[in-house]
Amino acid sequence: MTASVGATRSSRGKLVSTLDTQQLAEITELFSNRRKGFSLEAPFYTDPAIFKVEMEAVFGTHWLFAASVAELPEPGDYVTLDYGPHSLIVLRTDDGGVNVLHNVCRHRGARVLTSSSGSTGNLVCGYHSWTYSPEGNLIHASSPGEIDFDKNCFALKRAHGRIHAGLIFVSIADTPPADFDDVAKIFEPYLAPHDLGSSKVAYQQDIIEEGNWKLVMENNRECYHCDGHPELACSLFPTWGLTDELVPSHLEEVWERNKSAQAALEERCRRYGLPFEVVEELDTRIAGIRISRESLDGDGESFSADGRRLSKKLLGDLRDFRLGRCSMHLQPNSWFHFQSDHVITFAAYPINEHQTLVRTTWLVADDAVEGVDYDLEKLTYTWKQTNLQDKAFVELCQTGAGSPAYQQGPYMKSEYQVEAFISWYTQRVLEHLA
Repeated sequence: MTASVGATRSSRGKLVSTLDTQQLAEITELFSNRRKGFSLEAPFYTDPAIFKVEMEAVFGTHWLFAASVAELPEPGDYVTLDYGPHSLIVLRTDDGGVNVLHNVCRHRGARVLTSSSGSTGNLVCGYHSWTYSPEGNLIHASSPGEIDFDKNCFALKRAHGRIHAGLIFVSIADTPPADFDDVAKIFEPYLAPHDLGSSKVAYQQDIIEEGNWKLVMENNRECYHCDGHPELACSLFPTWGLTDELVPSHLEEVWERNKSAQAALEERCRRYGLPFEVVEELDTRIAGIRISRESLDGDGESFSADGRRLSKKLLGDLRDFRLGRCSMHLQPNSWFHFQSDHVITFAAYPINEHQTLVRTTWLVADDAVEGVDYDLEKLTYTWKQTNLQDKAFVELCQTGAGSPAYQQGPYMKSEYQVEAFISWYTQRVLEHLA
């Protein structure tokens, strides 16, 4: 007998999705039979039913990067965050924290805030002017002749929010993963010297990629394709992800230059007391992370054509421009590059099973002046080009996944972080479905 749509629950009592029993059984079998070391089967990239499960098991359960504090520096500043069926308001509070509220009016379900960012006092729904406090409490919902009702029962629904090292994270889970506290303790010493609280937004770019969010993340987790990024290759060593045993002959000279630059960077980090060691726990904990400080080619200062700085102002407490990049990946959907002169944050927000919004934000020191301390076009050029190239790669893969000829292919050894991401993803979904 098929369970009612919208009422299927696991033995642990949580709603697993608005799917019937047969669909859930088929999806569970797909996840359980996932072939290690190979790309996922086509339905993982094309099936709206699997997307529904992901929205609950991954994006409805875990901590997600929402914004940096530079994007909402003052009390009342807000951003809205949309992914899958969800819309959240992330609002800066008077005490420097954040309130996270579901962007759904409790009257008739209209979106309360329709702009992607702004500043507000109370939150006023544009439909019937229901008005909420910054904490989400309903404070006005009256018109002449209406019967009074208990406003306390109609507050905006709340979600969780937290700030670590200038990064804002949100979760809509009833009980978010507790091990994020441990993950924050890992990355805070790496990021603190960059002091994002003293930075500002130089530019933000939103791109909609016609591809599944996992293809976006898989593409990000390897550099096997980096020959397709000529602008990035000016400063990023194309040997990223390789080892002595895996370096091809045509990259041996670059590999030796990379090792020499990394040794010099590590010595510089020791001099300044900066952590640089690789911490890689991508699929061995619930809140997966990889972080390290790695050398850049050329002058080793920034993502530019010659590796030189792109802003004249150092960030935070840093005293040297030549500190490469502090690179961080967080499961499930964000990655970051922290350099001495600027920071770039990236996040992938699923729209549906075949579309993903990729948001890139460039941050500079708050006293850096555009046109004086940095040229905006030069600051953003490398990653604007790289993002467009990655968009094309992702869309090629999405098209292929929809073909009857699609068949799983093996990951190369240098793509081990792709395997780690997929391993983490399948573990999380299977645990949720259990």
